Amino acid sequence: MRTILLSAFAAASLSLATVPATAADYDIVIRNGRVMDGAGNPWVHADVAIKDGRIARIGKVTGKGSREIDAKGRYVTPGWIDMMDQSGAVLRENGGAENKLLTGVTTVIAGEGGTPVPADQIAAYFSELESKGIAVNFGTYYSATQARREVIGDKGAAPTAAEMVEIRRKVETAMNAGTMGLATALIYPPGSFQTTDELVEIVKAAAPCQAIYATHMRDESAGLLDGIREAIEIGERAGVKVEIFHLKAAYAPRFGQMMPEAVKLINEARAKGIDVAADMYLYPFAGTGLEITAPTWVYENGFEAAVALLKDPAARERMKKDLAAGPQPGWTNMVYSAGGWDRVVLANPHNPKWEKYRFQSIAAIAKDVGRDPADVAWDIMLEALPKRAVALYFMMDERDIETGLKQPWVSIGSDAGAAPVYGKIDGLGLPHPRAYGNAARTIAEYVKRRPVLTLEDAVRKMTSWPAARMGLNDRGVLREGLRADITVFDYDKLDDRASFAEPTISPVGIDYVLVNGQLAVDGGKPTAARPGMVLKGACAPAADS
Repeated sequence: MRTILLSAFAAASLSLATVPATAADYDIVIRNGRVMDGAGNPWVHADVAIKDGRIARIGKVTGKGSREIDAKGRYVTPGWIDMMDQSGAVLRENGGAENKLLTGVTTVIAGEGGTPVPADQIAAYFSELESKGIAVNFGTYYSATQARREVIGDKGAAPTAAEMVEIRRKVETAMNAGTMGLATALIYPPGSFQTTDELVEIVKAAAPCQAIYATHMRDESAGLLDGIREAIEIGERAGVKVEIFHLKAAYAPRFGQMMPEAVKLINEARAKGIDVAADMYLYPFAGTGLEITAPTWVYENGFEAAVALLKDPAARERMKKDLAAGPQPGWTNMVYSAGGWDRVVLANPHNPKWEKYRFQSIAAIAKDVGRDPADVAWDIMLEALPKRAVALYFMMDERDIETGLKQPWVSIGSDAGAAPVYGKIDGLGLPHPRAYGNAARTIAEYVKRRPVLTLEDAVRKMTSWPAARMGLNDRGVLREGLRADITVFDYDKLDDRASFAEPTISPVGIDYVLVNGQLAVDGGKPTAARPGMVLKGACAPAADS
């Protein structure tokens, strides 16, 4: 009898092994989460089912997923959008964008300085990204200054009528390839030489494509309000939306005073029907090259001529007088605006000679070597060439950050790139914590540690609001049928961690990140998946959805 029973059991086991397993209903099911839709609504307990890259069901999901994730106690939100990214070049080298993913970001909008290729190569550049594979969704602006440089170079002369026709043709080519709008960085030469009227004519070429004019304004310091007025004027005259990059009141003599005035000015424009908004990174120090410490006139005849002037002792004496005089028309004077050389900190000298001074102020370095701070800064800049020596400028105040962040039309942008190698500084070569922490900091600092925002609004600023702003109608909220860009995080554990002293540490508390329905972060670790898409503007050729 025992032999018969064993034979029957073996036969049954063999039968069970050969019966195909029941096919899963979904690719992934996230269960038991606190689902926050991104539109500003409170969370609800629900499951989220994903199939073929899209959200298939939200609610009580009875079907099974090929992968089941228990999100009990965690928040399930749309993937976070970085509205001012700098990854356009580095994604060609490393499409993994691990530092972005691990701060909850699934979509990046780049292009402050334009694209890493000329206008007529943008379509091929997009194809390259798609064929190599990227882990995040990627959209970009083209640059009005880039178009100008492609036609007339980097000198300060105004374009002729014929050159303007060619500049506008470059813009049309870029927009038809799929860029999302036109950007400027008017604080930097040669952009600083472009007049308002010139920019209006260039931006008009992008208007038929529902473009956004996005700008690093001409002045974010003493002339902040004039910078905002110019941005609004360009958008209104050209017939496009306006996005102010990294809104800040970077002027130490008026900390706590200028940001309320800036907010009032933008609100007045919006009340008149002008579509203007802004993004912010959430640190009280900026990061950019040391070349910005020289007055704009130095660059009037191009960069090579500027290098010669920066080596000329007589020219340096004139530059030092300008530094002492404060902000001037067309030049922010970031040293004066920050409060002096003791608030300008060397971040990356790109030269072993100066490496020991990394994260020391220019004033402290100058004292150590017994030289004038301006001379030290310009020597570091010149000795880094062809690389760009960069510094941190401590020129913002937390009161102003909080005032700006509270505005409903402000989204979140890091002004940082993906890292070529995870755990190292970003593709800009700038060791600023915003590259690893900005998005997570929105919640960790301004919801948890300080009650500046509600959690619902913090999530909205990184999801539905930027998606609506950029016309990304298939993502940014959790709705059935939309793209499954999803961030799952533990609110109690969430901490941005990256700091001035240790800028390349990723947050904790972000457990799962899905991009177009695939796990790009699994259990807090990046995967090898490359599910990102190139997101294109309205004039791009129709593509399969």
